[in-house]
Amino acid sequence: MQTNNDTHTVSNAPCRRALHASRAALAGAVPHSVIALLARIAMGSTFWLSARTKIDGLLTLKDSTFFLFENEYALPMLPVNVAAYLATYSEHLFALMLFVGLGSRLGAAGMLGITAVIQLLVYPSAWPTHLGWAVLLLVIIAQGPGKLSLDHVLFGRR
Repeated sequence: MQTNNDTHTVSNAPCRRALHASRAALAGAVPHSVIALLARIAMGSTFWLSARTKIDGLLTLKDSTFFLFENEYALPMLPVNVAAYLATYSEHLFALMLFVGLGSRLGAAGMLGITAVIQLLVYPSAWPTHLGWAVLLLVIIAQGPGKLSLDHVLFGRR
């Protein structure tokens, strides 16, 4: 409640109700399928473009990829060759899964795992970027890929 200059009581309830109604209308105006498609494209593109920088031709890893995994990424639990191939091929596969919407939750979970490794072991100061990625991936994992996906067409999944 607020008071006006004449010390009369003025209620905020109509304003709060109107604000709540407009938020609800806005939330319903954008279908989950559109949000999920955009999240899938955003994250698929991010990982696909990253994977393509590590490759020559179709799927041949560049020498610079092994250099990165040995010197910059330096993952403590995997040999350099294993980490380079595993990460590069996973980025390609998970991106394709999100683009077409097939096994979307699994692909998003894989990307979330890669994001966690990058955040915790490689670039801890990049948390704002990784937090944004995590939110998009969690939307896909929690709510599904939407109706604009092969998951929905083939299995009737949301």
